[in-house]
Amino acid sequence: MSFASFTTYDPTDREAPVPNPAVEEAEQAGVRTGVWFVGARGSVATTAVAGWAAVVAGLRPPTGMVTETGPFTDAGLPPLASLVFGGHDTASCPLPKRAEELEAGGVLPHGLASAVRGELAAVEDEIRQGGPLPGDTRPHSELIEGFAADIADFRARRTLARVVVVNVSSTEPVPPDDHVLAPSSLYAAAAIRAGCPYVNFTPSTGMNSPALATELAASGIPYAGRDGKTGQTLLRAVLAPMFVQRALPVRAWSGTNLLGGGDGAALADPAAAAAKNAGKNRVLTDSLGELPQGEVHIDEVPALGDWKTAWDHIAFDGFLGTRMTLQTTWQGCDSALAAPLVLDLARLAARAGERGLSGPLPALAFYFKDPDGEGSASLSDQYAQLVAFAGTLGEGVA
Repeated sequence: MSFASFTTYDPTDREAPVPNPAVEEAEQAGVRTGVWFVGARGSVATTAVAGWAAVVAGLRPPTGMVTETGPFTDAGLPPLASLVFGGHDTASCPLPKRAEELEAGGVLPHGLASAVRGELAAVEDEIRQGGPLPGDTRPHSELIEGFAADIADFRARRTLARVVVVNVSSTEPVPPDDHVLAPSSLYAAAAIRAGCPYVNFTPSTGMNSPALATELAASGIPYAGRDGKTGQTLLRAVLAPMFVQRALPVRAWSGTNLLGGGDGAALADPAAAAAKNAGKNRVLTDSLGELPQGEVHIDEVPALGDWKTAWDHIAFDGFLGTRMTLQTTWQGCDSALAAPLVLDLARLAARAGERGLSGPLPALAFYFKDPDGEGSASLSDQYAQLVAFAGTLGEGVA
């Protein structure tokens, strides 16, 4: 990727989006859905917004978006053109400039940041200051009320039918005490106060804090999480059931992740890495009946940027105790893998809210390493459950 095309974002240069008939039609219909990102200037959110703009404008196909495939046609999901984006972040890099950086790193295709610059600038105008910032002495109650007010203002100002809160911020360590609200849980509490469906695409605590249990149960909002299944664990969810179904005992399952970018930096913290690995291990435990020997190591490699490499070594027994191994290597761009799933989940959660569903959405386990509720860890089983859920969501759609 050549860096010659990299340009500098000027915040005073406010290009208007190129008129898009699909977006204009959605606006005229008056039924629009808000997507409020926690971590709105991060790589995943930026890729999701840029990708959404490109798909709606017909510049790119919706590759990787499961909700744009046949089984979801009649599910009544909000049209892509009807989505409106905003969010919270503690970072200061404007969305158009972040998109330019991602383009220079090969995450976004050449020329896309410029092509959707107006849309990115419009979303940048809807991003509010997150927290708590270093040295912030405000009590949690004040932070939660402030975050909830930002969401409510977004919904009222943009005349939105509903808003879905989606956490795509950096992984945080598990709180040391059940009564301590981690930053991700402050935003989750704000979603409850604002009456918004909630999706946690990270391994952070979010809505799973015991301190939020009573308020969450009384809220009646639908929610889903945790930790998006995009690479190594996606393969584990496919391979582990295969060994069980073929009666091949797994003796050990080890793995290594090489990560760059913000995710790599966040997971360099052993406590954050432990939170991440809990979901990876759950897939093996649920599929195999027990956690085999072996560990997953996460190594930060800044030079990789937004790209990751995941390697697994599986030791298993065959007939007559013959010892064999399987090795897999997954190389991918984390943001490009995550972004279409985030858009899927926002639409599914919004539709669940519209249908009056509440509580955890176990049918969305297909997307997560550590999903809420009980169910199969097999990806094929989870997909079947998701398709059945789409049918339920679509009941009554003309």
